[in-house]
Amino acid sequence: MSEQARKTAEGLEYLTGFGNEHSSEAVPGALPIGRNSPQRAPLGLYAEQLSGSAFTEPRTHNRRSWLYRIRPSAAHPPFTRIDNGALRSAPFTESVADPNRLRWNPLPEPAPGTDFLSGLWTLGGNGDAAQRAGMAIHLYAANADMTDRVFSDSDGELLIVPERGGLLLRTELGLLAARPGDMALIPRGVRFRVELLDADARGYVCENYGQPFELPNLGPIGANGLAAARDFQAPVAAYEDSERPTEVINKFCGNLWSATYDHSPLDVVAWHGSHVPYVYDMRRFNVLGSISYDHPDPSIFTVLTSPSDTPGLAGVDFVVFAPRWLVGEDTFRPPYFHRNVMSEYMGLIEGAYDAKAEGFVPGGGSLHNMMSAHGPDHETFERASAAELKPQKIDDGLAFMFETRWPITATAQAAGADHLQRGYDDVWQGLQRHFRA
Repeated sequence: MSEQARKTAEGLEYLTGFGNEHSSEAVPGALPIGRNSPQRAPLGLYAEQLSGSAFTEPRTHNRRSWLYRIRPSAAHPPFTRIDNGALRSAPFTESVADPNRLRWNPLPEPAPGTDFLSGLWTLGGNGDAAQRAGMAIHLYAANADMTDRVFSDSDGELLIVPERGGLLLRTELGLLAARPGDMALIPRGVRFRVELLDADARGYVCENYGQPFELPNLGPIGANGLAAARDFQAPVAAYEDSERPTEVINKFCGNLWSATYDHSPLDVVAWHGSHVPYVYDMRRFNVLGSISYDHPDPSIFTVLTSPSDTPGLAGVDFVVFAPRWLVGEDTFRPPYFHRNVMSEYMGLIEGAYDAKAEGFVPGGGSLHNMMSAHGPDHETFERASAAELKPQKIDDGLAFMFETRWPITATAQAAGADHLQRGYDDVWQGLQRHFRA
């Protein structure tokens, strides 16, 4: 953690709007006007397109950005394989999908000198990275900056959810600061470096192999509600003009590859397009809920969705349980008992989750695979069944969920981890028979 990183993060400015056609230049005149690839790009820069979608995908789904950089990305030495560490990718074949409910405590503290990339630890996932289908769940624990190295993921986009400690994300397109309560989105193929804003950092990562995340359709909700497009913040152009050796690590078809450049690849002086990183404050989520009776389905808490080939069936949804009021009459207010065709991984950023009275702690997580029965634990059920039904504000917790169409197979390291909670099923064993004929 450096004091300079803190000062940099405090002074950041952003462009606003999800899915917008943004443009930015760090030096006036660096961005060409009226064309993307002039015969001579301004200021002696190189014009380069970064495509996050196929050229011929519909305009509403097309993601691409034009970058104007000091050196083109093509000017690099060969990449060589390096050790993957605790990072794993789909297909997950070292274990079998488990129908049991699983819950983990936070990751153990990392060894000194562990940066964001070295601190990535894969819990599980589904699909196939090479087929651009499915997702993976990673956790990270770090206590050092990424120094003279950058990372990019050719397999998917990275949705980063800090739980402890802030991050300064130096990307090709500019800088983002993500603190607990924020989420950051790094698109497929965008290079970035992570510096810490605190002594250490911990959090969650969803690697989305499939269609890029987008805002969900609102349907009968109307024009407003859930996550507002204007609350997503994209970086303004900022570049590094560095001639010192920099290690560039690329995740490609599940493995890490490394090349040492003689310059920093974060050298984009200007850019325009829609394939851009974002940061979003989850506390700005406009929560909707019942003002009469019953508990709406948790789909109303969806921030972003990665659509699949089946309408309404997401490759992965990102769902946040933000502070909100509960006012339902004659209603059991915590999340209801449930079996779901979707698979759910839930994490906790702060406070407590209203369906679990104990054991589910910040930095930890639970996995309920498809059709695994779950719901409030014994203590929560007894308390909520007897509670006086007056308006109730839930403002002491911030939880989220990665929900996916396919079962999540835990990695061998997750299935055998010391921080896996043994006896998680016990939280439901106190639920008594109350039936009276």
